[in-house]
Amino acid sequence: MALAPVALFVYNRPDHTRRTVQALEANALAGETPLHVFSDAHRNEAARRSVEEVRSYIRTITGFKSVTIIERVTNFGLARSIIEGVTRLCDAFGRVIVLEDDLVISPHFLSYMNDALTRYEHHDQVMQISGYMFPVEVDIHEDALLLPFITSWGWATWSRAWRNFDAEATGYERLVENRLLRDRFNLAGHYDYFKMLRAYRDGAVDSWAIRWYLSVFMRDGLALFPKKTLVSNLGFDGSGVNCAVSKIEQSPLDMGFQVLSMPQQIKASEAQAALLDHMPVPTLSVASLVHRLLDRLKRFTLFRFTCVS
Repeated sequence: MALAPVALFVYNRPDHTRRTVQALEANALAGETPLHVFSDAHRNEAARRSVEEVRSYIRTITGFKSVTIIERVTNFGLARSIIEGVTRLCDAFGRVIVLEDDLVISPHFLSYMNDALTRYEHHDQVMQISGYMFPVEVDIHEDALLLPFITSWGWATWSRAWRNFDAEATGYERLVENRLLRDRFNLAGHYDYFKMLRAYRDGAVDSWAIRWYLSVFMRDGLALFPKKTLVSNLGFDGSGVNCAVSKIEQSPLDMGFQVLSMPQQIKASEAQAALLDHMPVPTLSVASLVHRLLDRLKRFTLFRFTCVS
C-alpha cells in the first residue's frame, strides 16, 4: 500500500517551518511520502513579508515522493485551513498525516504513523493516531497505548473517521444537558475541555481540535499514543498566532525510540489513570468525584473487547 500523504500547514514562521521540514526529511520514509503544504495567506500587512518568506522557502523543498503546494489567496485561519486540508486529502487518499509548522518530529515518526494507520484501518473505534505523548511514564508492555482523547500535535486519521467530524459541534447540547457526560468529556475533572467547547460556541475561539475531540468522544472513539513522544512543539515562544509564550512541560524527544509493538485489544488502556493523575486537578464537583471513583473501580471489572487481526 502507498504511504499516507503528509499535510503540512504553514503560515508566517520561516525558521520554524524549516526545522519542521528538516525533521520530516530526516525520516527514512520521506522519499516515498507525498507532501502537501498548505500555505495560508497573510491576514494583515504586518504578516505579508514573513508569509512570502515562508512561500519562497517551501518552493525549494525536495526529498519527498512529491511536493504539492497550496497557496491560499485569502486568509483562512488555522481552523479552516486544517479542516479543509484534512478533508481534501482524506477524500483523495483515504488517510492523512497532519503536521503544523511548529512541530519537530522523530526520525521514526513516519514509520509509526504508517504502521498504525495500516494496523487499525478497519477498527472504527480507533479514530486517530497521535504522535505526541505527555511527559509521564506509563507502565505498559507495548510501545503504544489507546486512550479516549486526542492530541493535535502531529496526528493522523482515516476518511472513515474524519467523515464523523462535527464541524458545528452539535454534540454540545448533550453535554449541557448531561452533567455526567460532561464530566466524562472533561476527563473526570482533570481538564475543562467543556469550557473550551463553550468558548468556541460563544465565538470566543475558533478551534478545530475541540470539535474533533467532541466528534471522537461522542462515538466512544480512541486514539493511539506512543509510549514516548515522537513530537516536540516549538510554538510556545510567542511566534505563533494561536500560541503565546509558555513554559508548558513537554516530554523530551527521544530520537532513538521506535514503536515496534502496538495493542491488540481495542480498549482504553488502564494506564490512562497514571496520565490523568499527572494532570493538575481543579476543584472537583460531586459528579467529578463520583466519576473518578467509578473509573478506578472499572479496573476491577470485566468488559468485552475486540482484537486486531
